[in-house]
Amino acid sequence: MDISVIVPLYNEAESVAPLTDWIKRVMEDNHFTYEIIMVDDGSNDGSFSKIEELIKANPCIKAIKFRRNYGKSAALNVGFEHCSGDVVITMDADLQDSPDEIPGLFKMIKQDNFDLVSGWKKVRYDSKLAKNIPSKLFNATTRMMSGIKLHDFNCGLKAYKKEVVKSIEVYGEMHRYIPVIAKWAGFTNIGEKVVQHRKRQYGTSKFGMNRFINGYLDLMSIMFVSKFSKKPMHFFGAIGSVMFIIGILAAIVLGVQKLIAIYHGIPMRKITDTTYFYISLCTVAIGIQLFLTGFLAELIGRNSPSRNHYLIEKECNF
Repeated sequence: MDISVIVPLYNEAESVAPLTDWIKRVMEDNHFTYEIIMVDDGSNDGSFSKIEELIKANPCIKAIKFRRNYGKSAALNVGFEHCSGDVVITMDADLQDSPDEIPGLFKMIKQDNFDLVSGWKKVRYDSKLAKNIPSKLFNATTRMMSGIKLHDFNCGLKAYKKEVVKSIEVYGEMHRYIPVIAKWAGFTNIGEKVVQHRKRQYGTSKFGMNRFINGYLDLMSIMFVSKFSKKPMHFFGAIGSVMFIIGILAAIVLGVQKLIAIYHGIPMRKITDTTYFYISLCTVAIGIQLFLTGFLAELIGRNSPSRNHYLIEKECNF
C-alpha cells in the first residue's frame, strides 16, 4: 500500500465527509493505493456515526473510537500502530489542512528520501494574538533546544516513512514534538514543506492558550528523557558531586579560618554561628541527595525491560 492517512478527530461531524471525499479524489487522481484511518478521540457529536456511514461507501476508510477523550497524542499513536502504508500522512480533521499537499509530501519521502517531512503554514488565518505570536515563540525555543530547523513543529500535516512511525511512541501531549522524538530515535533526515492553511469551516478550535504553557513543560520533559533516560547518573550524579565538593570545600575553608584565628589569638564566632556553615551543610546534603537520586534511577533503569531497546537499521548476512 502506498499511503496511510491518519486523521485524529474530536467533535468534527460536519467535516469528516468533505475531508474523506477530498482525500479520495486526490488519491484516485494520482493512482495511489491508500487507507484512511479515522481515530475518534471520544467525540460526543455523532462524528463516529458519520464515519460508519462513510465506510459503507468507501472500504478504504477505517475507524477507531476511544471510549473517552484521551488527547491527540494517543489518537496518533494508535493510528501509527494500525497503519500499513509505505508513507504515512497525518492531518487534522477540521479542513484547515489541504489533502492536495499529499502528492508533494509523498514525493519528498519516496524520491527525496526524507525520514519525516513537516508542513509549514507560512501564511496563517488564525488570530495573531491568540496563536501566531505564541506559536512563533514556541517554535523558536524548540528550534534552539532541539537543533531541528523547522518553522512549524506543531503543524498537523506531516509525512513519515513507515519505519519512523513504527519506531516511536507518542504519549501525553508529545504530538507537538514528533520531529524531536524521531530525531532522538535516529531519524535525522527531517525536511519541511510550505503548505496551504485554510480557514476553519465548521466548529471551533479544541486548543486553548494553556497548550503553550504545557508545550514548554513537555519540551523540557522530552529533552531530559531523550538525553538522560538511559544514563540518569550522568545528570544527577554530576550535579550532586559538584555540589558535594563545593559544600565540603566551603566547610574546610571555614575550619581553616577558625584554626588560624585560634592560633593568632583572634576572637571569632563559633563556626556553627555563621550563615556560611549552614549554606555549606545544605550544599553537601543536597549533593548527596542528588547523587543518591541518580544512583537509584540507575538501579531502576537496569531493571527496566526497555534498557536495551535499540533501533537496528540494517542486518547483513546474519
